[in-house]
Amino acid sequence: MRLRKSFFVQLIKQLICLSMVAIVLAPILITLFAALKTKADMVQTSPLLLPAIENITFDNFKKVLTDKYLLIGFKNTGILLVVSLFFNVIIGTITAFIIERFDFKGKKLVVALFFIGMLIPTFVTEIARFKVIQGLNLYNTLAAPIVIYIASDLMQLYIYRQFISNLSPSLDEAALIDGCSYFGLFIKIIFPLLAPATATVCIIKAITIINDMYIPYLYMPKNKLRTLTTFLMNYSNAQQGSWQNLAAGIIIIMIPTVLLYVFFQRYILAGVSAGAVKE
Repeated sequence: MRLRKSFFVQLIKQLICLSMVAIVLAPILITLFAALKTKADMVQTSPLLLPAIENITFDNFKKVLTDKYLLIGFKNTGILLVVSLFFNVIIGTITAFIIERFDFKGKKLVVALFFIGMLIPTFVTEIARFKVIQGLNLYNTLAAPIVIYIASDLMQLYIYRQFISNLSPSLDEAALIDGCSYFGLFIKIIFPLLAPATATVCIIKAITIINDMYIPYLYMPKNKLRTLTTFLMNYSNAQQGSWQNLAAGIIIIMIPTVLLYVFFQRYILAGVSAGAVKE
């Protein structure tokens, strides 16, 4: 009876896992199948099935790839990624180092304000944020989302603090005794040791920026400032009724995020959990 019960428990677990995998993969496969179909096949075949091998076409992908705004989207998304990640890493590491290694008046208040900022929903402060961006004359420029991406996400501070708290203060003391300045201590010792945390922050932030449609659409409505997500949104409006072309566009836009996550997911899991337990 015990073996039978254990078998059924394992069977239920496996079925639940398979169901979750099917729920995740089904929309992706349906979109991929649609991207490989002609307009006639979209009507004649089931969305759950591939078209006949002789009817498979890549013309939908060619049409998307020849759109001039796709290249603009890749370029603008790349600029947002590089600049935002650079400043997120620099500001995040320096702030976490100061909070973890130095005592100063109002430290607890500063830390509390950082984490209160993480709890406030974005839409509550959207009007104020929009006014700030307008006041800085950043509206309809690439600088607008860059400033928002740098300032609004405090997850990197949490990750870096967890890592720095695991680094022995004796490293600091030894470096200072040898004549190293605090700046030299940070650059030569602390920052290189934060490489796993930096990889985690960059991957999580990169996926967020690539997938974000709301901020670029709201703050950069110009055509020449389209990102991958706003390109796809405008492309979907232009392709009403051409579901196969839209599906091809979705697959192309999805590829960078999927590849980024597949190749670096172990760094994400390791980075988030590495600083969670003190020994």
